[in-house]
Parts: sequence; structure tokens; C-alpha cells
Amino acid sequence: MLDHLKANNQRWAARKVADDPGFFHRLVGQQAPQYLWIGCSDSRVPANEIVDLDPGELFVHRNVANLAPPQDANYLSVLQFAVDVLKVKHILVVGHYGCGGVAAAVDGKRRGLVDHWLHPIREVQSAHRQELECIADMPDRLNRLCELNVKRQVQNVVSDVFVQDAWARGQELSVHGWVYSLANGLVHDLDVTVCGPNDNEN
Repeated sequence: MLDHLKANNQRWAARKVADDPGFFHRLVGQQAPQYLWIGCSDSRVPANEIVDLDPGELFVHRNVANLAPPQDANYLSVLQFAVDVLKVKHILVVGHYGCGGVAAAVDGKRRGLVDHWLHPIREVQSAHRQELECIADMPDRLNRLCELNVKRQVQNVVSDVFVQDAWARGQELSVHGWVYSLANGLVHDLDVTVCGPNDNEN
């Protein structure tokens, strides 16, 4: 089963070795990424490829609609490992325009468990209702909600005890908010980077 994927894997591994004979030898060594990527599970948003980094250079956590909820043990475990063990220097919260999770959060349809997961986005929508309702075009409105969601998740990361403790002990760590465009492959920096406990977020 899935023989085409196995064949793809063999070709990929062969290309890697042909381009760089020592690639897998180096990869076996302990990973030492500088970056933690918190992104969406969307199959069109391949984290490593977007920023042109090899395996081992980017620690990745993905979920529906790139949330960083303070009650989610999976996200918190990744965050703590990245900050306390790997000592990453940058945390990237990366949403994307046209996010189906963001749209599903606010379209009024019921889908089951995922509705509970997406509840924080409805809270963001409620907090920014006046601004969002002024945007007549629905795709533009949803894209703005994607941006606002990223900003909210950056706040969640910044306020987490693992990040706060890292800053308290003088660890170099910055948190960034980006949105990726499926239309052109480029990331848009939302200019909400926080580099320490005394930074003001936009």
C-alpha cells in the first residue's frame, strides 16, 4: 500500500545524497534548530519549504488554524521543549490567508469537536467585530481575521510561563507573527515581534 509514497521517498533520499553526500549523516546528530514554527495543519503550508530550511533547522508544531491555546498540553509540551531544551531563539506564529479553520470558526455551521478547538477564533472575532464588519468583502474580512488570530496567538505565546521564565533568566528569545499568502508564496510580517517582557506589542 502507498507504494507511490515509498517510491517518492526513495527518490527524495537519493536526490538528497546526490546533492549533499553528508546530509543524512549530519541529520542523525542532535537537532539544534534556532526556530519554533507554530503553524496551521493546512497541507498547502509546508513550514520548512516556505522558509527554505532543511530538516533539523526548524522545530514545527502545527494544528488547525495555528492556535497557541494555554490549555492545550500538546502545544505546551512543544513550546517547553523548544524553549527549555532546544533553546530556540525565535518562535514564529504563522497563519495563512484563506485559512479554512478561520472560516469554519465563524460560518455558523456545526462540525463537532473542531468547533470547540476553534472557539478562540470566535472570541477574536467578537473582540474585533466593529472593525471586521466594516470590511464588506468576505474573503478580505476573513483574511483580516487570520491576521488578528495570529496577533492573539502571539500574545498567548508571550504570556506563557515558559517564555516568561526564559526571559527572566536572560535567555535570548523573540516571538514573531507572520501570515503566509497561498497566492504568491510570500510571508507578511505583522510587526508584532516581542523580544522580552518589557516589549510593547502592536
